[in-house]
Amino acid sequence: MVRQGTRQEQLGSPRLPTFTAHGCLRLLFLRFMQVKLALRSKPSSTITIRPFKDSMRPFGNALLLLVLIPAMLMTHAFLLPASVLSSSKSISASRERQQQPRGGAAMRLYTGGPAASQDWALIFDCDGVILESESLHREAYNAMFREFQISYHWNEEYYDELQNKIGGGIPKMRYYFGEHGWPSSSLGSSPPSSSEDKEKMLNTLQDRKTDIYKDMIRGGTAQVRPGVLRLIKEARALKEGGREGGAPKLAICSASTKTSCLFVLDNLLGEEVLQNFDLILAGDDVKNRKPDPEIYSMASERLGIPASRSVVIEDSLIGLQAALGAKMPCIITSTPSTRGQDFTAAHAVFTELGDGDGIQVTAKQLRDIALGNSKGFGK
Repeated sequence: MVRQGTRQEQLGSPRLPTFTAHGCLRLLFLRFMQVKLALRSKPSSTITIRPFKDSMRPFGNALLLLVLIPAMLMTHAFLLPASVLSSSKSISASRERQQQPRGGAAMRLYTGGPAASQDWALIFDCDGVILESESLHREAYNAMFREFQISYHWNEEYYDELQNKIGGGIPKMRYYFGEHGWPSSSLGSSPPSSSEDKEKMLNTLQDRKTDIYKDMIRGGTAQVRPGVLRLIKEARALKEGGREGGAPKLAICSASTKTSCLFVLDNLLGEEVLQNFDLILAGDDVKNRKPDPEIYSMASERLGIPASRSVVIEDSLIGLQAALGAKMPCIITSTPSTRGQDFTAAHAVFTELGDGDGIQVTAKQLRDIALGNSKGFGK
C-alpha cells in the first residue's frame, strides 16, 4: 500500500513570513511617523513634554540609524535563513513522497545498501543437477540421427567429452558437423552448403531430438536427483531477516532450449515446486551459452542479487567455468560422466546433494557460502 502521509506532510511545513531589509525599514519608518504624529496631536496639558521632545529632534536621525541597522542585520542573519530552511524542508518532504512506490507490491531491487546485505540467491543448473539426464540426451540424439538417415552415432565416451566442451544441442551439432563434415540426410539429397541451409537443418534436427527426449521424460525414464527437492524445501524454510540471512531467491539456469527445459521441469518437479522459483532461464534466452557466463550474469541482474552472493550448483566443468566467469561461488554435484573432471576451482564438490542419512550439503551451508561465513567444505 502506498503511504499517503499525514495532513501536515501533504501540506508541507507552515509558511513563515518572508522579511526583507527594505520591508523592515519601511515598517520602522511608518511606526516612527505614527509616534511623531501622535505626539503633535496631544492636548496643551502635555506641553511639559514638548521641550524634551524638541530637544531630541537633533538626535532623531542618529537614533533611527541605531535602531534600524541592528534590525537589518538581524533580518539577514536570522529571518531569511529560517524562511529558506522552511521552504527547503517542504521541498525535501515532497520529493520523498514522490519517490515512494506506487501501486501494489514494490519490486525488491538490490541497491548496495545495508538493508540488502543479507539477501542471497541459490541457482540450479538443470540437466545433470536436477536430473541425471545426459545419457537420455545422447540416446535422443542417436535416435534422431537414425530417423533422418544421418550416418553418425555418438558413443558414451565421445558424448561425455562433447557435452563437457560445448553447451546446448545446436552448438554441439554445429561443432561436430564442422569437425566431421556436414552430413547428407533425408532432408535433402546432398549436405547443406549455404549458411542458411545449415541453420535450417540444425533447427529441424534439434526440434525432432527435443520431441524424442520429451517422450522419454513423459515415459518416466528420468528421475529427480537425490537431495534436490529437500534442498529447495530447506531454502524456502529459512527464516527471513536476522544477521544470518533468510530465504534465498531461487533460479534455474539451463543450457537446454526453453521448451525442453520447461517440459522437463513441469514433469519432474511439478507446478507446486516450480512456484518456489523466482526465475528460470534457458539457452535460448542468451546469445552465448555455457561456458560463457552470460546466463548467470543475466540471472544476477534479474534477481537483483549481486554475483558474490549467488551460489550456483553445477555438475560439469563448463558449468563451473560459466559460474566462475560471472564471479559466483559454485559447488559441484558430479555425475558418472563428469567425475573425472578438474573441479579444484569449485567451492565444494559432492557426488550428490543427498537425502536422509546421506545428506552431503544443506541450505544453511549454502547460505554461509553466499554470505561469506564459510570456507571450503566437501572437497
